Amino acid sequence: MKKLIGDKNFYKKVFAVAIPIMLQNGISNFVGLLDNIMVGRLGTEQMSGVSIVNQLIFVFFLCLFGAIGGVGIFTAQYAGQKNDEGIRYTFRFKMLLGLIILALFCGIFITMDTQLISLYLHEGSKEGNLALTLECGKQYMAVMLIGLIPCIFEQVYSSTMRECGETVVPMVASVIAVFVNLVFNYVFIFGHFGFKPMGVVGAALATNISRVLQAVIVIVYTHTHIKKFTYITGVFKSLKVPYDLIKKMLYMATPLVFNETLWAAGIAIQTQIYSARGLSVVAGLNINSTIYNVFNIAFIAMGDAVAIIVGQLLGAGKLDEAKDTAYKIIAFSTVMCVVIGTILYLFAPVFPRIYNTTQEVMDIATGIIRISAIMMPVSGFLHATYFTIRSGGKTLITFLFDSVFLWLISVPVAYILIYMTGVSIFTAFFIVEGTNIVKSFIGWLIMKSGVWRQNIVGEK
Repeated sequence: MKKLIGDKNFYKKVFAVAIPIMLQNGISNFVGLLDNIMVGRLGTEQMSGVSIVNQLIFVFFLCLFGAIGGVGIFTAQYAGQKNDEGIRYTFRFKMLLGLIILALFCGIFITMDTQLISLYLHEGSKEGNLALTLECGKQYMAVMLIGLIPCIFEQVYSSTMRECGETVVPMVASVIAVFVNLVFNYVFIFGHFGFKPMGVVGAALATNISRVLQAVIVIVYTHTHIKKFTYITGVFKSLKVPYDLIKKMLYMATPLVFNETLWAAGIAIQTQIYSARGLSVVAGLNINSTIYNVFNIAFIAMGDAVAIIVGQLLGAGKLDEAKDTAYKIIAFSTVMCVVIGTILYLFAPVFPRIYNTTQEVMDIATGIIRISAIMMPVSGFLHATYFTIRSGGKTLITFLFDSVFLWLISVPVAYILIYMTGVSIFTAFFIVEGTNIVKSFIGWLIMKSGVWRQNIVGEK
């Protein structure tokens, strides 16, 4: 047990990294909850249409995070060496990958919006106008795609800051942006201060304005504090990235891009499978996702803390300290999830009632929230374990561990339960989420093997 519990200084170090990320995610997700409630006040169809599009755009974001995160493994280790030139190389390569991914997904979303949204529209519950849901989804997506452009720049700048140990500035930018989003949602969705009600289009427009503002804040702050962010000097004077480093980054990043994209696609497919039980299930899953995101901020932040702290220790050649640190953070994350999951379980019936929706949707949402709460400690353990393995550059292992498991085990189990049995949505959801317990044992074996402990950037 002593190996799993740190001293006072250890937790100070972890919280110095994790708390700004926790606050950022907490405020963002809470405002996201308020946004979701505002859209939900328009009706079940509007809420479901927005939810479906956000599920599709989620695949884009995970692909982007995978590319940036894969390169970011090198950024964190270069930061541990205090190697500015290496950080500049990773910064440029992140920007290039981000723009390529943006072009690819925008092409798909623009040409296939109707087909993609329609995958989630099935008869099977008492309520729901499928045609209205499709129209709301298409309107929302058309506006949302514009806001993906500033996202690329914000993610490149913010991720580099965090990998170099600066988590406060991205947090402040995010907090300002989400409150701006909240205000403009109120104005645009319902029509206040002289504006006409815009419904779901107003929600998308408000999101885009906040994303532009967030990008402007981090970009301006970085370039006006070059003594603090020394790597930014000359970063755009050249597009140079050494060919050998490109090969290494692609070797690390490619499995991660595939992993994040396939994982997000797998989650989207699971939701699509569940949607066969009707639009009420789609709405219930949306409420669960929104509420759960407010409560999962602790273990999400612990995953980021592992990636940053352990990554820097590995880059500095402190392999034993990296292992010790990872074990302690994983244990702490799991314990926190037991406490938070208990609170979420107890208050599960309260949250769906703040939505303007039907009793059927409320009942479905309550049951799914409680199942998510029960499984939260498993999710916390898996999240921290995943980022530990990834911090050492073992992206092929994380690919097998994460998305391959999802596609070979979780997705087929969901399909069989929904289409080939008569079990309830609650039983199906519980069994599918329960497959992660098997995944936890696999993660623990990988952790114990120590194969993830490696310095991938070499000497400065």
